Amino acid sequence: MTGTVTTRGGRRWRSVFPRPLSRRGYIEIAVLSFIVVLLLWAGITATGLVKPMFLPSPTKVLGALVESAADGQLWSDVAVSAYRVMVGYIVATVMAIPLGILTASDPRIEAFIEPFLDFVRYMPVVAFVPLTILWVGTNDLQKFLIIWLGTFFQEVLMISDAVRQVPKSYQNLGATLGMSRGQILLRIVLPAAMPRVWDALRVCLGWAWTWLVVAELVAATSGMGYRITQAQRFLATDVIIGYVIVLGVIGLVFDQIMRAIGRRMFRYLKGRS
Repeated sequence: MTGTVTTRGGRRWRSVFPRPLSRRGYIEIAVLSFIVVLLLWAGITATGLVKPMFLPSPTKVLGALVESAADGQLWSDVAVSAYRVMVGYIVATVMAIPLGILTASDPRIEAFIEPFLDFVRYMPVVAFVPLTILWVGTNDLQKFLIIWLGTFFQEVLMISDAVRQVPKSYQNLGATLGMSRGQILLRIVLPAAMPRVWDALRVCLGWAWTWLVVAELVAATSGMGYRITQAQRFLATDVIIGYVIVLGVIGLVFDQIMRAIGRRMFRYLKGRS
């Protein structure tokens, strides 16, 4: 992990930043961080510094998860929540991608849309939960709507920003080659912007899970957020923490899947191999 060494005018210089980790080294350090947190958690509960009602031990949380998985409740909740997330997220993404591209490619569209998007995205999504219940009820459509509200406006702005970051020299090159504006956009700008667009979509998927849980905490009869609310009423902190951990694991899995797809799609970029 030492920095690279270069030679300038006969003098040796050491790079300020260390060399990138190998894939195996990265995974080993990442796993170590989780182990450290788990050991700290186990140590705190074993010493009795915190009452079990507030922070149950890792073994008790694991037992609650095993019990929930054994009777099928955990898998049912995960399936329902994942379905709601993916439907709401995909709808928001399908709408956001073309709008974000148009906003970045035409100043008039940008002036018409972007100020409104900035206005809406600062409104707390939580405040819309009671309104969405009044508008569409407490069915899955309400969950889709909350996810859409929480991701769509952010996605449009992030995609638009990704497209704007493509160097103007790329567009000038296309104009020099006699390409039309549409050809420059489709054949030069969008391929160059896609890695950043993909990163934006990956980040927004994490937000989608957050907003889903918010919706299920308030108005739901199934799902992971609903189960957390039910456990809160009975002070079942082992179930609450267990479900929160499962949410983290699911989010990590989805994130790593999108990272892997991104590395395969954009393997020509440095740092993606």
